[in-house]
Amino acid sequence: MTDSIMSKAATMEIPINSNGDTGTLAEDDSLEQAAKLQWSLDEKVGSSTGARDLQQVMVSGPNLNETSIVSGGYGGTAEGIISTATIKGPGIHYNAEFNKRIPVTGLGPNMHHSSSSSSMAAEQTTRGVAVEKIETVKKWGLNTYKCTKQMISERFGRGSRTVDLELEAQIEVLRDTKRKYETVLRLARALTNHFYNMVQTQHSLGDTFAELSQKSPELRDEFGYNAETQKLLCKNGETLLGAINFFVSSINTLVNKTMEDTLMTIKMYENARLEFDAYRSDLEELSMGPRDAVAMARIDAAQQQYQVHKEKYERLRSDVIIKLKFLEENKVKVMHKQLLLFHNAISAYFAGNQQQLEQTLKQFNIKLKPPGADKPSWLEDQ
Repeated sequence: MTDSIMSKAATMEIPINSNGDTGTLAEDDSLEQAAKLQWSLDEKVGSSTGARDLQQVMVSGPNLNETSIVSGGYGGTAEGIISTATIKGPGIHYNAEFNKRIPVTGLGPNMHHSSSSSSMAAEQTTRGVAVEKIETVKKWGLNTYKCTKQMISERFGRGSRTVDLELEAQIEVLRDTKRKYETVLRLARALTNHFYNMVQTQHSLGDTFAELSQKSPELRDEFGYNAETQKLLCKNGETLLGAINFFVSSINTLVNKTMEDTLMTIKMYENARLEFDAYRSDLEELSMGPRDAVAMARIDAAQQQYQVHKEKYERLRSDVIIKLKFLEENKVKVMHKQLLLFHNAISAYFAGNQQQLEQTLKQFNIKLKPPGADKPSWLEDQ
């Protein structure tokens, strides 16, 4: 109420008489009474409420968003309001509530354009990878379906298959040979294991005889002879073990590496043969159908696939033939050497010919482990 009175007083017109004197108005008395009333209120409040009044004025005072300009004239009061919230500068934002300047950190049009371009490029790359994976899965599924269909047809005698009688006979001989060589390898390992245990027993027996020779004076010579004999047998046995270990290692390499590698190539060849027959059968079925534009397009695509798998089949077939030839030559060479070593070593050992046994190992460049060594390394791997 006080604010309204003061505002009215500030904007009130002052009448002037014709002779230049100011007239007496009834409103002067009311203004004087209002001033006296405001003075009495200020006296009652006192200094104790000064801080609170200041805080209330700061809180409930005029909004900084607006600047009120009041002017008086003959036409009465007039107010003009200017909003400061609309005042902005380059890179500056005026917060109307807190009257602070906040820098604008938005992106320019060029940066927005580059960001959108990079996101579009990443999206296209992801989409391309997804499409490629889908196409790969689709091709794999179609190829698996055709091969499964061909396999079932061959098994039930309804489909035809490409047959190379000579090559398949060689493959069957190789598989049979591998089975027999695996048996030889298994028995040779068993022989080595048993013979190793026998050599260790002879070594322990020789040590026991030597100890008893020292503790039994009346049987010293007899225990001494037997101790020497067991030590000699143990030494010859270790030499024979070196020869047998070399034999086992060579057979293991031949069976589990050379033959296995050839059989892996044969497996790839058989898969290629199945795919070739599957696409060949598909092409034959399409060729027996109608000859419209759609069918001709499918026939051309099937012809291309048939040609691709035919080349793959012929290439793997050639690889199998070459590997079988080299495997046979390598097998003959390796087995000739190993069988000769095995025969000479066994014969020399059981004949008691130590010199011939050592000569056999030198002939095949076999180096023995030092005496007292542990089990052969190939047994440790088992």
